Amino acid sequence: MPRIKRLSEYIGESYFDYLARLPDLVMLMDESHRYRASAGIRAINELKPILGLELTATPFVESARGAVAFKNVIYDYPLGRAMADGFVKEPAVVTRKDFNPAGMSPDEIERLKLEDGVRLHESVKVELETYARESGNPIVKPFLLVIARDTTHAGQLLALIQSDGFFGGRYRDKANQVDSSRSGAEEEEMITRLLRVEHTEEPTEIVIHVNMLKEGWDLTNLYTIVPLRAANARTLIEQSIGRGLRLPYGKRTGVTAVDRLNIVAHDRFQEIIDEANKPGSTIRLQAVVMDTDALGQKTATVVSQSQLATKLGLRPIQVTGSTAVAGQDEAPAFPKPEEQQVAQIAWEVIRKLENQPELLPSIAYLKKPEIQAAIVKVVEEQYQPTQLTLEGVGEKPDIAAVVAMTSDLVAQETIDIPRILVLPKGEVKSGFHPFALNLDTLRYQPVSDDLWIQHLRTSDLEVISLGRGSVEEARLEDYVVRGLMDFDDVSYDNHVDLLYDLARQTVRHLRTYLSDDDTAKVLRCYQRDIARFIHAQMQEHYWEEAVGYEVKVSKGFTELKPSAYTSSVQEPTADYRSRQRTRAIWPNTCSAGSNVASIRCRNSTPIRNASWR
Repeated sequence: MPRIKRLSEYIGESYFDYLARLPDLVMLMDESHRYRASAGIRAINELKPILGLELTATPFVESARGAVAFKNVIYDYPLGRAMADGFVKEPAVVTRKDFNPAGMSPDEIERLKLEDGVRLHESVKVELETYARESGNPIVKPFLLVIARDTTHAGQLLALIQSDGFFGGRYRDKANQVDSSRSGAEEEEMITRLLRVEHTEEPTEIVIHVNMLKEGWDLTNLYTIVPLRAANARTLIEQSIGRGLRLPYGKRTGVTAVDRLNIVAHDRFQEIIDEANKPGSTIRLQAVVMDTDALGQKTATVVSQSQLATKLGLRPIQVTGSTAVAGQDEAPAFPKPEEQQVAQIAWEVIRKLENQPELLPSIAYLKKPEIQAAIVKVVEEQYQPTQLTLEGVGEKPDIAAVVAMTSDLVAQETIDIPRILVLPKGEVKSGFHPFALNLDTLRYQPVSDDLWIQHLRTSDLEVISLGRGSVEEARLEDYVVRGLMDFDDVSYDNHVDLLYDLARQTVRHLRTYLSDDDTAKVLRCYQRDIARFIHAQMQEHYWEEAVGYEVKVSKGFTELKPSAYTSSVQEPTADYRSRQRTRAIWPNTCSAGSNVASIRCRNSTPIRNASWR
């Protein structure tokens, strides 16, 4: 007997019988398509709930005739709407350019899809890190999901990924097989790694699963899916994209690589596209053709930081294996770790003064004795020595000297770029100059006063004529004036003459091609749009008077923040200081044409790609 139906010593009966006796039992059933089998329905009926609220992303059951949709849907929010509203990633199916599976064995196609999935994963990893560093957001570590046929197949895939022949063994310790073949300590390790796959410090980048992660499991950092099991296109779409649609930052970023979920399906590409574009489909997939040449060029995120940060011993946060750090050729100004710690604390204190221009209006004020004393005081409060300062064991750094040297470095490496605000003072008067409206494009037509009622079952059409509305303005001009009064910068008391002048111009224009009744219909129906049309022209005639203006500095200086960009590993980043020089002895007279890279000398052949001063 199931545990839920066994006698419970705590309640004197089984938990199942206890629930069945409740007069107000309400059941909340997640993944409710699972309850539609005979055993599930029988158990629910025996519980006799007064209400069952079901939730599912697939509101239908499969039958011999195909999918049968639920008939008791209260509210439907399909994936297509969630995509259009920007709440989830944009799913895209990926293939190779001009891919032709003819002549390739299933194993060859499978390996190609897996390798291309990893190439795409590496590209996405760099794009995510670059975006995070540019925007100041936490770095997201993406992972790749492989859908295997069975546990044997999953084991074969894991062995392939861990071999030296697969990307040089780079993913040997970064793959996790998730299926029912594991038990004991291996199962515990599998689950622990799976639960921590969103953490940047967890090494897993490839998850191989067999039917264990089809539903109820979705993460924000899944960006690439490689399905390697046989399934119809609809099942493939539903079971694949649902796993990785969550957005890592909770909203769309506007960066394609950050907002997209990739499904690598070379051999099923057109089939999936056709399924997604069927009239009954709830989604519209993007089609992405991989540029294999571009993906073959391994990329990395290059972080460039200021020389000041380097001299203070600072490094960019969350540096990963695919990150290169530029600007590290400067030696630290403080060789001792204790002095570096003090200098970094002092720098944090100075950074906070950036938004306090009353204390630090410019970087030169750092050298003032009172500013130095204030910084030293805060640093002394925050400094924690790396080890206990005992006689003969380490020395406490000279905090005042380190703070003074840090201030000098900041002054040398920082350009004063203040943030200046110009604010009016005293009483401010504003308004709009009278002007003639340009109404040439205003050609609204009156709307009908009839309601059309279409009967869905019989398709009969019924027309109901409406009488004149009960709420009408005394004058036609009042419709325009009332619409203009909704804008914050328009005061009725101060602008009443101008408002009615503009309203009269509008009504006079409408009467040139409409009757009075039709003019009233247009003004009632399009009141807001007409008001916006007029208000936009009013902005060109705005005026403002003030007693005077005062300049306020909200920031004394601006910190130079690190920047990030993507670079090819095959082409090392060049130092902007280096120049390639070529010495040449020009025979006779040389002249450079419009193409500087081609210099032709008299009585000689052209010299191309010559670097010259």
